[in-house]
Amino acid sequence: MRLLIVDDEVIIRTGLASVIAWSELGIDLLTPAASAEEALSRLAEERPHILMTDIRMTGKTGLELANEGLQLLPEMEVIILSGYDDFSYAQQAIRQGVTDYLLKTSKPEEIIKTVLQAKQRVMDRWTEKSKEGRLLQENKQRLFERWVIEGDVNTGSCPAFLKPGAAGFANVSLEGSQVYQQVVFVIRAQGWSRSSAALLRFAVQNMLEDMLPGAATHIHKEQIIGVMQVTSRQQELLNTLGTVVNHMEQLLKCSLRAAVGHPVCGEVHLHESYLTASQAYQYMSLLDDKIWSIERVKHRKGGKSLLTHEEETVLGTLLLDNDPVTLTTWTRELVKELMLDPEVTPESFNACLHSAVIAGQRWLVRTMRAIGREEPARYDPWVPEPDADAVDLQDMLFHHLYGLMHTYYSQMGQGQASHVQKAIAYMESGLAQEMSLQQVAGQIHLHPGHLSELFKKETGTTFGDFVTNMRIRRAMEMLAVSPAKVSEVATMSGYEDVKYFSRLFKKHTGKTPSEFREEAYVFKPSGS
Repeated sequence: MRLLIVDDEVIIRTGLASVIAWSELGIDLLTPAASAEEALSRLAEERPHILMTDIRMTGKTGLELANEGLQLLPEMEVIILSGYDDFSYAQQAIRQGVTDYLLKTSKPEEIIKTVLQAKQRVMDRWTEKSKEGRLLQENKQRLFERWVIEGDVNTGSCPAFLKPGAAGFANVSLEGSQVYQQVVFVIRAQGWSRSSAALLRFAVQNMLEDMLPGAATHIHKEQIIGVMQVTSRQQELLNTLGTVVNHMEQLLKCSLRAAVGHPVCGEVHLHESYLTASQAYQYMSLLDDKIWSIERVKHRKGGKSLLTHEEETVLGTLLLDNDPVTLTTWTRELVKELMLDPEVTPESFNACLHSAVIAGQRWLVRTMRAIGREEPARYDPWVPEPDADAVDLQDMLFHHLYGLMHTYYSQMGQGQASHVQKAIAYMESGLAQEMSLQQVAGQIHLHPGHLSELFKKETGTTFGDFVTNMRIRRAMEMLAVSPAKVSEVATMSGYEDVKYFSRLFKKHTGKTPSEFREEAYVFKPSGS
């Protein structure tokens, strides 16, 4: 793909020629021209595919060059360089067939994007013109997906571009025989705008094939998937790929991360390498590495996947405090704890975050019922984005929990009754803790004596009796559905002395805990 730069200012044309590594973008830079007249004299022989010209020059203008040049080369892409004062001219140029324009103050990455877009348009026209070429390209994509992504190797022979031993590869000796090893890697490219994301993947794909001779690449959804030949030395592979990735990041001003699968011998096993690369790719949100292999994570067994009862209690208390700052700290520390676990996997990480979401929803239902308010009919679903990193997931968790907290406080209302409601909700969130009048009053910033008076007035019972009834009710629920020992139920209900718990339970229910459990099982509906 040939590019001709035209500008009568030597500092501009030499700067554009030298500030960007054009060859690494698949662009063959012709010697820049100092005037429109010089450019026109060279067009017929050099036939550039892309023309980048200043809009105002001594002699013929860039618009005149564009008009005459397009008559000679109708499919040439023309990019106009303009200053701020030339904006109206640039608009006129676009109406006359110029495909794009750039301000002379544009950053190198903006110039790269514009030229790559022009290159893509040229290639699209080439593909359209050549039905045979288009069919070959589509067939190559289908074969890559069939052999590497889908693992369908039983229909037809392996395509040549996937066979080991291609030009640029060297033999690797394994166990005394000359064989080849291949490996599949998956790359994620970010850093450009959403509208330019596809263009970025296209640029990365082109550069990979230029910088890794013999490599085969394919864009699948939002990933760049590649197959390359490797030696048996894993670190050498990571170093090679790391060098390529670092170079592309600097040139394209983007962020690249790569996950590498397990090396395999024989193209029929490429799908196995792809599966392990995809497995490694799932760790993107859990690792700080730019490049990692399946060997780095394959032995992990899974970390913490559920909040403990104590953690659920703390979360309920935080939500009741209506303090976004403290809630932010809690979510950040939870994510940090999970990521520092050497056994964490994507499954266990996501399960624990989901456990926090469920705990928050349970808190909302419980507290709404406790204060006699109707619980929300629905919740916003917890649907993390597939490629979200840990920071994104942390923010998503916070916003979900904050939404639950906001739902509660939007229905709480004001006035004296709300103090009692808040006290009840706090006790529902922390039944396993010691619930003294002083502790609860301090939590809702009220004098203990005042809270005691409000409690009796609003509920018709004393604070102490209310706490006891609440604990016994919770114990009845646990005995009816849980296989936990009576002593464990007592502890979870807030009573360390199981004998005292049993006497209190019988006083309130007329049965011992064991008798209550037996009757609950006898009358339990079948199938429940």
